[in-house]
Amino acid sequence: MTTAETTGWRSDRIGSALRGENPTVLRRLEAGFAVIGDTQFLPGYSILLVDDPGVQRLTDLPRARRRAFLESMDCLGEAVELACRSADAAFRRVNLEILGNADPYLHAHIWPRYDWEPADLIHRPVWLHPHERWTGRQHALGPQHQALRCAIGTELDRLAGTRSEGRQ
Repeated sequence: MTTAETTGWRSDRIGSALRGENPTVLRRLEAGFAVIGDTQFLPGYSILLVDDPGVQRLTDLPRARRRAFLESMDCLGEAVELACRSADAAFRRVNLEILGNADPYLHAHIWPRYDWEPADLIHRPVWLHPHERWTGRQHALGPQHQALRCAIGTELDRLAGTRSEGRQ
């Protein structure tokens, strides 16, 4: 991927997802895009992006779309949990967060947590992990994460089928 391609989709994550140009997209969900995170210091880290770049807060959505966004967040969280539990016996749990302090669009963070995390951080917010983990090349999304990407996508497909069957 060229620098221009990388910069382009990163500066317009939702627009590039809508155009089919965002390489981090795992699946299109009812109320947004399930994407794998740029950093993988906690393998399986994913994000739910709202599908309208003008939506900044959950309360910007009509109530039915809010519920759809939260249901999509739940679905992605469950898929990450199932995939990460299968991939790593040290998997502990998933943390779900809607913060909105840095990026100007609604999104939710799906953080898998593991027993192998440093003892001083294991019970603390992810945001306290050292800066090097967020920016280090060894933690950047890459081909080594393909199996986990596929596993999360497979779980999303399975859960979508299960949930649609329950609505019939």
